[in-house]
Amino acid sequence: MSDADALMPIPGAIDPVPVPRAAPVREDARVDLVGLSRDAVREALAAAGLEPRQAKLRAKQLWHWIYNRGATDFAGMTDIAKAQHPWLAERFVVARPEVVTAQVSTDGTRKWLLRSPDSHDYEMVFIPDADRGTLCVSSQVGCTLNCSFCHTGTMRLVRNLTAGEIVGQVMLARDALGEWPSQPEGRMLTNIVLMGMGEPLYNFDAVRDAMRIVMDGDGLGLSRRRITLSTSGVVPMIARAGEEIGVNLAISLHAVTKEVRDELVPLNRKYGIDELLAACAAYPRANNARRITFEYVMLDGVNDSDADARELVRLLRAYKLPAKVNLIPFNPWPGAAYACSPPDRVRAFSNIVFEAGISAPVRQPRGRDIMAACGQLKSAAEKKSRAELDRIAADKQAALG
Repeated sequence: MSDADALMPIPGAIDPVPVPRAAPVREDARVDLVGLSRDAVREALAAAGLEPRQAKLRAKQLWHWIYNRGATDFAGMTDIAKAQHPWLAERFVVARPEVVTAQVSTDGTRKWLLRSPDSHDYEMVFIPDADRGTLCVSSQVGCTLNCSFCHTGTMRLVRNLTAGEIVGQVMLARDALGEWPSQPEGRMLTNIVLMGMGEPLYNFDAVRDAMRIVMDGDGLGLSRRRITLSTSGVVPMIARAGEEIGVNLAISLHAVTKEVRDELVPLNRKYGIDELLAACAAYPRANNARRITFEYVMLDGVNDSDADARELVRLLRAYKLPAKVNLIPFNPWPGAAYACSPPDRVRAFSNIVFEAGISAPVRQPRGRDIMAACGQLKSAAEKKSRAELDRIAADKQAALG
């Protein structure tokens, strides 16, 4: 492998931030079919020796079993000849992310710490509500953005997740919720938000490919209207996201002046507020029925004044944006330099925005007791070596035994 191949440039016309490529190759060298497009599945079968017509048929059958039935074992795929099951199992796998820990909050929120084949950890969260169930999906291990209020931002970026690892989070949640075979109605998992660890637009290709499988009517069958991609403002990729993914857009805004946003969201130093809002105004499919969500974390004495609220209204009006503002009470984490705005200040801010005709609900914190709330995701195992984790697991087993 050359030095150039060892680096993974962030795709798109943005800062080329190279990060070491730690390719998640399985020890058994089998190919994981999860996350591959239909054509890629067919090509993998053909490369393994199936003749073209056979590869096309088997790819269609495998796609149905993987995404409609949730199968992980070739032996259970009843319309594929039994004689071919061992051949498939020797060369391919239908994997799930390894679960390191699974926690349930007092409010029903669930958080999973997951491990990749190359031993990197990342997290996903499921938030149940009366009328919906939302899965918060990660797109990277760590993050490059260093947003000062965000716990994930204190992690270094390890690598991008693959399309399979992104889709795998949805598959694992379906497993845990008992939602196979896939049904268009009556599901607990109804919505997906790309708001977990990482910046989705810095891992564009994998996020796009994963969401295409999630939205495929013969795949996981989730409507694009029920998927939201959240970005801190990678401006050159926003139009491309609208064209190639086409899901709902959320912007981590968090401030209305350059000085404050530069501190909270350092990416603002490259792509400023006006440039960001202009890109939002041009976002394909944005309209009053599919408004752009602006996320705004409420930080005491930092960005929560009446003047801030009025400036937020002015900006949204100036760019004629079909907007909704999500006010997020700050979720504390160890070592954070901020405090949450008092409830009366949050209400006053919300009222100013609402009275201007812009929806400004206050998001209710979920999963705080298990560090699953917005801005709190960070692998608790990040600083522990694999040997340490194995020893802890052995100690726990000894205590139980």
